[in-house]
Amino acid sequence: MHVGLVILPTDRWPEARRQWEWADRSGFITAWTYDHIRWGGMPDGPWHAAVPVLAAAAGVTQRIKLGTLVATPNFRHPVALAREAITLDDLSGGRLELGLGPGSEGFDAAVLGQEPWPPAERLARFEEFLEVLRPILDGDASWRTTVRTAHYAAVEAPSTPGTLQRPLPLTVAAGGPKGLGLAVTHGRHWVTIGPTGRGTRTPQAILEAVRRQRGELDAACAAAGRAVSSVGKVLLWTPTEPVIDSVEQFDELAAPYMELGFDQIVLHHPAQTGPYTGDLTTFEEIAARHAKD
Repeated sequence: MHVGLVILPTDRWPEARRQWEWADRSGFITAWTYDHIRWGGMPDGPWHAAVPVLAAAAGVTQRIKLGTLVATPNFRHPVALAREAITLDDLSGGRLELGLGPGSEGFDAAVLGQEPWPPAERLARFEEFLEVLRPILDGDASWRTTVRTAHYAAVEAPSTPGTLQRPLPLTVAAGGPKGLGLAVTHGRHWVTIGPTGRGTRTPQAILEAVRRQRGELDAACAAAGRAVSSVGKVLLWTPTEPVIDSVEQFDELAAPYMELGFDQIVLHHPAQTGPYTGDLTTFEEIAARHAKD
């Protein structure tokens, strides 16, 4: 079981730089940041843009994979995002993990002036978003993409200079059958937070939701003719409580997800501006124990 880390884009760069460098040397396999205009966990707090933060992080790290968790159509266009992803892959030396999802009804859904889309429309738009994004990312230096969907278009959109990783790995967020179908079709990895509705996020509620989703993933893979083992399975750990305070506690919570075939659990940086807390030394021990998995 590998361990990843979310680093919220909250802190000024001198402090944020230390956080990304710490994640790189501590043995975490991935370091992600949330891609929002404003985040519901800190609605009035400090917040930086994900893409320039990842570009800066690429320059001060050597090993760790870097990614968005997740970029959505709420305020992104697939052509512009594809161009930024190609650049981030180059800046990081081929270490980008592009996380994508349909979005939610939070602040981002209305910040550009539109009414928030209902869930069915968000998924439909996300499917179109992927249809436009993928050929740009997958093209070589000479490729141009022209495609139109109901809501998006690309006209001679270039893929130059092409991604270093071929294909660029996509991590697709999904919590239901439709979304899981898109994850199987387009993603190298699937990421889930467990329950997608409102309510208390207890460890038991998360596990029950993930068990159901794991069965739906099997069904989606069977329908697509894809081996379940070829889909990376990532859990973003976001319980209401408790705080992770020991390696043994982490191993206990990770055990049922290992049985479900999960490859990675993503935790939150325990010592930065934001709602998440914990002990740096404990997290270092967790990362080191699982770095060789």
